Amino acid sequence: MRRQLPQEPWSQAALWSRSVAIFAATVAVMSIILARLHVIEPPSALAALGSAMALALISLLLFCAACYVIWRTGRRGVGAAVGAAFIACLTLAYPAYLAVEAMRLPVLSDISTDIANPPYFSLSSAAYQARKGFQPPGLPAKAREAQRSAYPDVEPIVVDLDADEAFALVQKTAKAVGWKPIDQRAAGGRTGEGHLDFLDRTLVLGFDEDITVRLKPLPGGQTRIDLRSASRYGRHDFGANARRITAFAEELQSQLDSR
Repeated sequence: MRRQLPQEPWSQAALWSRSVAIFAATVAVMSIILARLHVIEPPSALAALGSAMALALISLLLFCAACYVIWRTGRRGVGAAVGAAFIACLTLAYPAYLAVEAMRLPVLSDISTDIANPPYFSLSSAAYQARKGFQPPGLPAKAREAQRSAYPDVEPIVVDLDADEAFALVQKTAKAVGWKPIDQRAAGGRTGEGHLDFLDRTLVLGFDEDITVRLKPLPGGQTRIDLRSASRYGRHDFGANARRITAFAEELQSQLDSR
């Protein structure tokens, strides 16, 4: 009779690493889905994501332990350990990118094309209701100086259009980039300026972000357009507001080129 040799036992560290990695990825995905559907509040979503990151790091520690055990004892579980490391790294990939951006960029969550005199956010009841009672806070002028070197492309936009034409162009551009209008006031009145307020959503979690646009008529039939974009959560926007303003400026230029 042919005898079968017993198989080597599994590495428990490898099995635990895989289980923890899968759980971490599940928590991260569910947090994102529930946040985008507005089922949970942003602070709860951020807390859940923080927990998922901690679990993913624990999974990587267990992966290291599994590698040591498997190397020394020959136990089974190489595939489980490698799969766990892959899932954990995927879970940590975007947070790792944000960590790199946080080290590279200044701690800012409010960016404006006019550092000296940023556009103000509308105080109308319509804007207040659309923001659900939230009003973006101001930022000291000294703190805004940090954006000069970090975001040199964030500058005022001057177009060869009168205020009414520029107002319509801003509306069209905002629609093209997916901003939701919440308050609009055409150029005129005592200052002659126009204002438009919008909401945008963050790419991953879908948090609301606030944008305001100011139009100021200039001599010679030109109009100056200033934008301000502010994040609601956290002290660091990881460059998102500057990218939002730059994307708007590029789309506006495309709209002008196609006229």
